[in-house]
Amino acid sequence: MKVLVFGGAGYIGSHVCKYLAKHGHEITVFDNLSTGHAEAVCWGNLVQQDILNPEAIVDCFRQHGPFDLVMHFCAKSLVGESVTSPEIYYRNNVVGTLNILDAMLATAHQRIIFSSTAAVYGNPQQSLIDERHPRLPINPYGQSKKMVEVMLLDYANAHGLDSVSLRYFNACGADPEADIGESHQPETHLIPNVLKSLVNPTNNVLKIFGDQYPTADGTCIRDYIHVNDLAQAHLLAGEFLFNHSGAFAFNLGNGSGFSVMDVVKAASQVTGREIDYQIEAPRAGDPPILVANAHQAQQQLGWKAQYTSLEAIIETAWRWHQNENF
Repeated sequence: MKVLVFGGAGYIGSHVCKYLAKHGHEITVFDNLSTGHAEAVCWGNLVQQDILNPEAIVDCFRQHGPFDLVMHFCAKSLVGESVTSPEIYYRNNVVGTLNILDAMLATAHQRIIFSSTAAVYGNPQQSLIDERHPRLPINPYGQSKKMVEVMLLDYANAHGLDSVSLRYFNACGADPEADIGESHQPETHLIPNVLKSLVNPTNNVLKIFGDQYPTADGTCIRDYIHVNDLAQAHLLAGEFLFNHSGAFAFNLGNGSGFSVMDVVKAASQVTGREIDYQIEAPRAGDPPILVANAHQAQQQLGWKAQYTSLEAIIETAWRWHQNENF
């Protein structure tokens, strides 16, 4: 396949690009490098442009296409920032996606895989969240992703544009060969912050946001899914769209919940080091528990997570962070 990857210089996008290239697919990356890294674009050409520039998107389709499949990872994704600056999230995540969809229609491209999120669900109403769970986001980040999912359904019904929205739970880990990994500025994800506190403790004090949640140890519980398992799901979702028409959504998660303190303990076991931390106030918009029921992805896409151990996930991330070069 020939694939256009919006946001292919970012954390998840770059891992998907490597996975696609490894399986023989041709890639073009479209990224403004605001949070991505040019050094991570080792597979395919880089078009350095912005999804808020609709003409640049159309030009990319016409100059580098046609493409068999589009993948979209270009999103602002910081929950706290979305609460204080919602306009950034609606402009980039919603308007930017609208620009992509309109460019696809203008250039006769039909299939897109959208990087969605468990944040569309809001506070869980059951122990395991499946795709039928009400979508009631509690922050603008989640709202912006829900809006895109609604747009995709409308574009499927009106224009025959086929899509799969993949609702990630907590993406984590790194390429097992340590070529690429998770490197954000600022870094807000738990596992890289735990490991950064060991690599450079002076500049990276580990902060735990809240210890009074209604959980066993008072810290948030999340479902951690390895980035390479996400990459596999994207390829399977692309293949799925060649045989199915419409707008689809699938959860991607391990189906197991781990608290913040579980992660800290597992990281200590993997690294053989004690981990110091300080407790901070809870972040606005963070629900206590988010754990996936991913049976639909398993049944319809033929997908199954390979990394089911928290220690195995952290080990890949630890290998990357000890040699981080972005």
